[in-house]
Amino acid sequence: MYRTNTCGELRLTDAGKNVTLSGWVQKIRKMGGMTFVDLRDRYGITQLVFNDDENADLCAKANKLGREYCIQIKGVVNERQSKNSSLSTGDIEIIVNELNVLSESETPPFTIDDNTDGGDDIRMKYRYLDLRRSCVRKNLELRHRMTILIRNFLDAQNFIEVETPILIGSTPEGARDFVVPSRMNPGQFYALPQSPQTLKQLLMVSGFDRYFQIAKCFRDEDLRADRQPEFTQVDCEMSFVNQDDVINLFEDMARHLFKEIRGVELPAKLQQMTWHEAMRRFGSDKPDLRFGMEFVELMDVLRGTGSFNVFNDATYIGGICIPGCAKYTRKQLDQLTDFVKRPQIGAKGLVWVKFNEDGTVKSSIDKFYNAETLLSIKDKVGANNGDLVLILSGDNANKARIQLCSLRLEMGDRLGLRDRNKFECLWIIDFPLFEWSDEEQRLMSTHHPFTMPNPDDIPLLEEHPERVRAKAYDFVCNGIEVGGGSLRIHDCKLQEKMFKILGFTPERANAQFGFLINAFKYGAPPHAGLAFGLDRFVSILAGLDSIRDCIAFPKNNSGRDVMLDAPSMLDAKQLDELQIKIDLHQK
Repeated sequence: MYRTNTCGELRLTDAGKNVTLSGWVQKIRKMGGMTFVDLRDRYGITQLVFNDDENADLCAKANKLGREYCIQIKGVVNERQSKNSSLSTGDIEIIVNELNVLSESETPPFTIDDNTDGGDDIRMKYRYLDLRRSCVRKNLELRHRMTILIRNFLDAQNFIEVETPILIGSTPEGARDFVVPSRMNPGQFYALPQSPQTLKQLLMVSGFDRYFQIAKCFRDEDLRADRQPEFTQVDCEMSFVNQDDVINLFEDMARHLFKEIRGVELPAKLQQMTWHEAMRRFGSDKPDLRFGMEFVELMDVLRGTGSFNVFNDATYIGGICIPGCAKYTRKQLDQLTDFVKRPQIGAKGLVWVKFNEDGTVKSSIDKFYNAETLLSIKDKVGANNGDLVLILSGDNANKARIQLCSLRLEMGDRLGLRDRNKFECLWIIDFPLFEWSDEEQRLMSTHHPFTMPNPDDIPLLEEHPERVRAKAYDFVCNGIEVGGGSLRIHDCKLQEKMFKILGFTPERANAQFGFLINAFKYGAPPHAGLAFGLDRFVSILAGLDSIRDCIAFPKNNSGRDVMLDAPSMLDAKQLDELQIKIDLHQK
């Protein structure tokens, strides 16, 4: 056998035991006639000892080892004289009597250590080496543990795991599909699923009243820290349930995961906040509740009460109070102004008001307003002496709130208020059923076309669809949407009305979703579902900045796998088999 024990297993109670270990050379230290080698595997590090006085040939062989050589050793467990409390095996060492080099290694392009000298690009290219680092490996071990806990939890709740196809038909709405040409059906394409949405609804029609799947999903969209072109969902669907049934069950699952993974007790009942309230108070449908700085609307205080036309022409004026920051310098305030003017935020400027410790007031708009008006801002936002108030305005209330949200989060980061070891979770409910698309110049589904309207709002569908609320819900943690779902439409006539509002002709609706429409004719049960983003959930519990760090082989921000050099061009023979001709047009 290649090993009797792992490199993280042996303890002082094993002293005197003959063992065989295999792993990679982490570090080599030569001290006089002694050579010490740190041997690493997935489970830990064990120190090996080679003594020139006792076996010169063996010691010489050890001196020829390089970093990341894969080796096997045999030896005796011995109590370590200079113990290392930072290692679980730090009380022992192995006196080696046999060394076998299983595989030599070139010098790695970066140090295989938690504090590596490799940048993102080089580590992505050599991801198989990056995965040897314990800090990266632990993320995947946590991911594994979470999936086991999720499977066991759902199994105990009578869910059945069902795999759904990866090659499906392309559907409209949502993000762009990744498409796959079919050699056997020339000129036709499969799509990779953005989610198993319609398939899990068909499973409900089939009588599988509780389904789940750890599902691979694909979306061709611009990337950022919490997005990858392929990602994993904990995808679930249930029959004969209402919104509270779904929320209560998956709140229990979240509570179970937080307790088992982080030892954190979530409240017995999580807060629920409507979409409109979240936008009004935080400018986001995924508010970060780890810190305050709630928005305060200042229209009644500032519009029409001074000569500042920016405010007098605004339809929204909102501010946030930053405790203890009246000491900010002009340079710091200018930096904040530059921040909100960034193209991705889009504000035209920033107004600030300092309420100094000595009771004086200083503001970027004090020449437009009298002291009484500025002090009324203090009362309105609940500021104290020493606080700073930051104000944004605009002619579109939602747009201005979103800009103010970016500023709030930036201040939370600057002040260290977004603690990764603190968790604030809530549900966002009562989303708008539709949202306006400037690109499409029409109403689009906020979630998808199968979301159930709030029954109280169904009479508004014909004349005022923009006012209709959805029976939808998102699970939010620390300002991140971790999961979401909705009640589904199971009535054919209501579904037809939804398609009509979304601009589908009956022919197009039937072409795209005829299979689902037909299935609903055979006794479709009331059903609902929810999907958690597994990558996001793992990254939150692991305290990571990006979901890339908990995915074994991720893509970079351009959607490329730099290790496999994908995507890549196809050769002419493959294109001929697919009957595809490439004609790249310059934009």
